[in-house]
This record gives sequence, structure tokens and C-alpha cells, in this order.
Amino acid sequence: MVTKIGLISDVHASPVPLQQALDIFEREKVSDIICAGDVAGYFDTLDETIELLERHHCKTIIGNHDQQYIESAGDKADSPQAQYLRALPETIELSIENKKLFIVHANPPSAQHGGIKLLDQYGELIQQQKDLWQKKLAGFDYDVLIVGHSHQVYTELLGNVLVINPGSTEFNHSCMILTLPDLSVQTFALENKTILKSWNFGMLFHSNNRYPSRKN
Repeated sequence: MVTKIGLISDVHASPVPLQQALDIFEREKVSDIICAGDVAGYFDTLDETIELLERHHCKTIIGNHDQQYIESAGDKADSPQAQYLRALPETIELSIENKKLFIVHANPPSAQHGGIKLLDQYGELIQQQKDLWQKKLAGFDYDVLIVGHSHQVYTELLGNVLVINPGSTEFNHSCMILTLPDLSVQTFALENKTILKSWNFGMLFHSNNRYPSRKN
């Protein structure tokens, strides 16, 4: 049997590219959707974003922006948005088609900061980083490790572990589909934009000279 899994991350309260990713997953008939954290952050359309994730039964973990939202919620601490984020797990472990998957926002065992950064600012693989993480993941007893946080887009086999970062739907303009059991990965561009393999604040300010503000 063949199973397709939709992969997204770092949606950052931006429902437009998220909806496009979900449309792709529906078209490709995925069996499950995994979101590797950071539902909140940057934009003010968190309600719509959470609604989409819930409607499509996305398996979602908590990220650092979600944790920050909870900690700074103040009089919104009991809001539906805060309750949704508070209920998210730090990690998810799955067994699909005899393959073991581990999902965490930044890096194992449950970090929300740091992250597995394998690419330089131009999206090129840094061999030293690949070697470093291959050593760190030696003995990691999973076939697939799915991460987010770093706003980098890659699929790299590190030792016996296939490490996947689908990138940010908003900032990298990307999502992925993982097919099991053959461990093949497809990457899709969103919003008719070119996929940025590596994104950071410096790139944003250089191109826009302003803080991001998406209104939908």
C-alpha cells in the first residue's frame, strides 16, 4: 500500500498560502497532514488559520511562536486560539507503512529553538552542518524526522534518518508531500512564487524595508 502525507510548517497565522497547500493536498489525495509548528506569529489572522488546520484535521505540534502567544496572551488566555495552541503536543510519533516518523518543531528531543540548519543564505547545503547533524542523529531510532523552525526547505538523508523540512508556507512559499513506504518527497510552490530554500529577517527587510503585514 502507498500512503501520501502532506507536510507544512511555520504557517504563521497566514491563511492564504496555507489554503493553497491544503488544496494541493486534497488534489493529491493525501491520507494525513502534518504541521511542524508555529501556527501563530507575524500576522493577525490566527482565527482563520486555526480554523483551516482544524477543518482539515491537521496533526500539529507547538512551536516557539505558539508558546510565545500563550505566554503573552494576557486577558486572551482563555480565548479559543490560546486554548487550541495550549493543547498542541511538543512532538508526535507515528508509524505508517512500517516507517517510524518523529515530528518536532526545531530538533529532537523536543526543542522549539535552535533547529536543524543545513543551508546557507543562498539555499546551498553546508557540508559541515550536514556532517554535524549526521553525528547528532546517530542512533536516532526513526526512519523520518520532520522539522520546521529554521525556514529552510530541504530533504536530506543523514545516516539512516531522512530529515525533512517543508519550509514555511508563508516565507518559503512551499509545502511537501511524503510518500510511504518508498520515502519519496515532492515539493510544491505556493502563491505562484519561487520557493526560497532559505529565508530570514534580513532578506525580508532588504526586499521590503518594512515589517510584514498580511491582510486577508
